[in-house]
Amino acid sequence: MTEKRRFDAIFVGGGAIGLSCAWRAARRGARVAVLERGEPGAGATGVAAGMLAPVGELTFGEPELLELTLEAARLYPGFVAELEAAAGESTGYATCGALHVALDRDEAAELRRVHDLQRSLGLEAEWLPPRRCRELEPGLTPSFNGGVHAAGEAAIDPRALTRALLAALAAAGGEVRTGAEVVAGLFEGERLIGVRTAAGEELRAEATVLASGAWSGRAEWLPKEARPAVRPVKGQTLELRARDGAAPCERILASERVYLVPRDDGRLIVGATVEERGFDTTVLAGGVHELLREAYRLLPDVAEMELLDARAGLRPGTPDNLPLIGPGAIDGLLLATGHYRNGILLAPLTAAAIAASLAGEPLPAEIAAAYPARQSFVRHSSTKDCRAPEETTV
Repeated sequence: MTEKRRFDAIFVGGGAIGLSCAWRAARRGARVAVLERGEPGAGATGVAAGMLAPVGELTFGEPELLELTLEAARLYPGFVAELEAAAGESTGYATCGALHVALDRDEAAELRRVHDLQRSLGLEAEWLPPRRCRELEPGLTPSFNGGVHAAGEAAIDPRALTRALLAALAAAGGEVRTGAEVVAGLFEGERLIGVRTAAGEELRAEATVLASGAWSGRAEWLPKEARPAVRPVKGQTLELRARDGAAPCERILASERVYLVPRDDGRLIVGATVEERGFDTTVLAGGVHELLREAYRLLPDVAEMELLDARAGLRPGTPDNLPLIGPGAIDGLLLATGHYRNGILLAPLTAAAIAASLAGEPLPAEIAAAYPARQSFVRHSSTKDCRAPEETTV
């Protein structure tokens, strides 16, 4: 017999976004269930480096994204404090700062342009000559052309974040189902009222939240017109560890082609490639080589570190690089997807917005740029129509 369960909200996807949204909703009294076809955090969340760096990641021509990331960064300390108290676990959150280094004259010219933009927007960023950069990070390569120090940037360990979210969600009464693949939507007329899993279980809810990351655009259990224009963008990252247990840098380090994120246990995350390869998650030797080469150019000490792991994940890209947060194209559907390279950073902002919507409150004006209604003109776009960055390391 098919089991039928009823909730206030069902979250399809158990990455950082889905778990954060579910936890926030549960904290507000909602009965929630998270359905994850694999293991929580096993997708893009488990591959992410955990940079919370809206200033250093600033890109020309994306002012709306900057506003979203700055607001999310503002929310992060409170989000982490509440989460860690509820979970009784650390997330590895630290305001460590970031140093973006120009390794040659061409990189210096481009970094100067970015710094001028940062200053024009009133962002906290200081241009430093090489000597000052080495005072902050003595292990830097001997020869480079200066850098930009963003002292307020932070980092978090996405795997620790996942563990904390699972613990906090359980404490708040939320359910998490692993190995629960959604295969069909349940409808009353044109309204989505729940889902059916591959195991035959039927779960009904007032709202279903699509938080499946890169797979959101392939949610075949939804009508075609309700599937968002989200595509997979492959990214490979490496995990290194210092043999003496001490990380070779204190803060996030980045050049034009690589970034390094230290962990307090001596690990160093090196990322990340950006590749348009569909749903392929194969770790390729070329990507590993490129990341190690660029990491060595920036911080030579990486040559003496142990290579622990190499992973590939799929970022959920959208045509305009903005996330999709809010009502979907059919009644009963909410979207929390399309966060591209900023899923970990945008988790608190997305969670607050989705929890408010589930409580019957209007979406906050701060996320207006992420309203899904803007996708009406691209909903039927194919992957090749989506704006796609070139294959490179970032």
